[in-house]
Amino acid sequence: MTAIESTASARQSDDQPALPDSIRHISILDKDIYLVGTAHVSQKSVTEVEMTIRALQPDTVAVELCPPRHKAMTQRDQWQKMDIVKVIKEKKALFLLTQLILSAFYRRLGKQLGVQPGAEMMAGITEAEAINAELVLADRPIEITLKRVWGYLGLWQKMKMIFHLLSGVIFSEEIDKEMVDNMLEEDQLENLLAEFTAGFPGVKRRLIDERDIFLAQKLREAPGKTIVGIVGAGHIEGIVREIETETPLGPILELPPKSQLTNILKWGIPGLIVAMIVFGFFKGGGQYTLESIYIWLLVNGVLSGIGAAIACGHPLTVISAFLAAPITSLNPFIAAGFVSGLVQATIKKPTVADFESLPLDIASIKGFWHNPVSRILLVVALSNLGSAIGTFVSGSWIAARLF
Repeated sequence: MTAIESTASARQSDDQPALPDSIRHISILDKDIYLVGTAHVSQKSVTEVEMTIRALQPDTVAVELCPPRHKAMTQRDQWQKMDIVKVIKEKKALFLLTQLILSAFYRRLGKQLGVQPGAEMMAGITEAEAINAELVLADRPIEITLKRVWGYLGLWQKMKMIFHLLSGVIFSEEIDKEMVDNMLEEDQLENLLAEFTAGFPGVKRRLIDERDIFLAQKLREAPGKTIVGIVGAGHIEGIVREIETETPLGPILELPPKSQLTNILKWGIPGLIVAMIVFGFFKGGGQYTLESIYIWLLVNGVLSGIGAAIACGHPLTVISAFLAAPITSLNPFIAAGFVSGLVQATIKKPTVADFESLPLDIASIKGFWHNPVSRILLVVALSNLGSAIGTFVSGSWIAARLF
């Protein structure tokens, strides 16, 4: 049996310490769980977290963080230890770039409000240490979340989402005041999420709903009788709904399978390009074939080189993208950005100071392009994008000449 109530009603029947009215109280499995719904850039949320933990002196404090995000938040020098070459070789450059883009958005938002992003989580961690409460990292690993969100999107949805992010809140220099006000309102937060995810129902399911399940199960499993859970306000209703049932977490921790279409395109497009060039030899002779090869080399190379140049890559990096793209586009195991990123990282190797200034630099578009670390990631991403466009354009051109 589960009892769920707000603290306002709980105070009428229990000898409970004074708590903010927004706190949700859940009684389940002989545990008292108190949910603090927060906005990630709100001083009010920081105050409510501190008040709740000090008043309740809980056995356990659960925070909406996974181990990598907890490490990033508590070990500020981790950027200094990052091996950017290793990131590229392990093909994690785009994942890291995504994290930096999201971090930049929250940092700009926090700067407008005068609050460090994630300050309410840090307050929970600090208060838990002060009273020797057990700390539970209750969120699903961010890498799994992002891979599940991205992996289950179709090609058109992926393109639509990239455009939505880049043209909307992520790269806008000024955060709209109305949007800031809405994010600080618990009853508006779900509306804000709903607005973003309206065109992406699969995104909401994996970004919000699945994490509601994960958070709820971690709270059910948390040790102790009195537990304080610090979570984003938009997760409260989902946790309240999901916490009543014990749910296996295995299915929502699985990475999406490689789609058959992806495998077909990965091998099929290079095969089709080669087949068209070979077929062109029998149709138009050697000169015709050379012209098709020139189209492939120049269009693919030039567009990948333009991508590296837009990222402000070194001239040798641009040349490497130009030379690599026509070859890597025919090889599913390597990408143009892999080559150009390694060249950029070798020529313009980031210093310790570059890593130290990264969190501040990414708060603006200019800083994002200026910092050598983020510039390497942009080189990887934009070289790959240019090569992908080049493959489509040159392949279509060759096909048009042939048919």
